[in-house]
Amino acid sequence: MLNLERLRTLDALARHGSVSGAADGLHVTTSAVSQQMAKLEREVGQRLLARNGRGVRLTDAGRLLADHAARILSQVELAQSDIEAQRGEVVGEVRICAFPTAARGLFPTMLTSLRADHPDLTVRTRELEPEQGLRAVLRGDVDLAVVLDWSNKRLPVPGGLAKAELLDDAPDIAMPAGHPLADRDEVELEDFADDEWVSWPEGEFCYEWLMFTLRSRGIEPRIAHLAGEHHTQLALIAAGFGVCVAPRLGRGPVPEGVRLVPVRQTMRRHVHAVWRTDADRRPSVRAAVKALRAAASGAGVAAGGA
Repeated sequence: MLNLERLRTLDALARHGSVSGAADGLHVTTSAVSQQMAKLEREVGQRLLARNGRGVRLTDAGRLLADHAARILSQVELAQSDIEAQRGEVVGEVRICAFPTAARGLFPTMLTSLRADHPDLTVRTRELEPEQGLRAVLRGDVDLAVVLDWSNKRLPVPGGLAKAELLDDAPDIAMPAGHPLADRDEVELEDFADDEWVSWPEGEFCYEWLMFTLRSRGIEPRIAHLAGEHHTQLALIAAGFGVCVAPRLGRGPVPEGVRLVPVRQTMRRHVHAVWRTDADRRPSVRAAVKALRAAASGAGVAAGGA
């Protein structure tokens, strides 16, 4: 009989494309992945992996069994969801990820609520950027992801995922207090055509959004500094090194010497929760979504100014 954990290892290998990727996704060592695959090959009596340069690839038999493994694991998840739903108790473990400002702005309230309402539920959280979060949900590495997109640049949500809107976040422009536009009540992005920008790192969804948005307004971005943390971005602004987009969710204290001014045009981040549709019936997932919505409604996304 095929071992479910070994099928899970094969499925992770097929999804991640490497032993190290599968190990990371399963939170085990690479040697554990190799051992599980060796045992699975003995069980089926065929080679499932072949050398491919310094890595490995699935053989024809490996791909065939991986396809079956994905369907089997999906059915197991459905069975677990049905059992949890039939029992009606919020127990077990739920794994949640979010992009950094959402983790900072929503997780403390969400976790406090879940601990009070469902003490037998274990919640594991981690930070992941939106596109990484979607992939983690699809792979089964997490049960729920908090992701974002922008009013003028949407983040495609693949089939097989459900989505719930949490909140809209209207960012401001952060600039040094001595900036010529610091006393304005509102600004437009075109006002900063000659300014240097502090941005998110290249490759991140928000970096791509900033490039797309500025260029769509006829501005060729002058990116001077890259920083993943908003606190780092604002520290650079306080020291006089450019301007940046400053979302309100999870913002925290604004450094002295930074002025925040709303953007006149509608410019909003849409924050969503996504999860696999085959986990829809799990009380733990439904409870986590409910807690996230409550945290979002009370997030108190701040107004501009500093």
